[in-house]
Amino acid sequence: MDITLRIAQQPEADELLSRSPLAALTGMLLDQQVPMEWAFTGPYTIARRMGGDDLDAHAIAAWDPEEFAALLSEKPAVHRYPGSMAKRVQQLCQYLVDHYDGDASAVWRDVATGSELLDRLNALPGYGKQKSQIFLALLGKRMGVTPEGWRAAAGPYGERDAYRSAADITGPETLERVRAYKQEMKRAKKP
Repeated sequence: MDITLRIAQQPEADELLSRSPLAALTGMLLDQQVPMEWAFTGPYTIARRMGGDDLDAHAIAAWDPEEFAALLSEKPAVHRYPGSMAKRVQQLCQYLVDHYDGDASAVWRDVATGSELLDRLNALPGYGKQKSQIFLALLGKRMGVTPEGWRAAAGPYGERDAYRSAADITGPETLERVRAYKQEMKRAKKP
């Protein structure tokens, strides 16, 4: 599949996200409590620190946990909480090894419906309902994975012309629109 993601806003990181399903899943996993660009640059940083230009679920799952946490903690850190996120990344990779022989794209490759895909995403370590719906929308809107009912399964993140999440980012302008939406939602929650 020939896709181009522009979530990280860094060409090398976006290129990896575009060609590596594991990188995309990992970027989504890291997308919490840090700016989206930082989270989605994380897979590229991890790959480089591991000595390559791609991610491998088997290699990450087998990496010594303390050494992997140290790898993510090197300056600049991959995440605001590099130790806990290292553990989550390894749990995700171990799950992919155990259930999909390490092939991240197998999570969505043969699904018939959006609700089946949402169930598979919800089963991933570190993926709750919202993160799963956002990733499902990313798959549908940016990666051409559109099983029957995917928009409904993605909830509000599947809506056309929405600017709510990483699924809606196509460049700097849409990143700013998503950021503005998130700030508005935060303001609306304040008493």
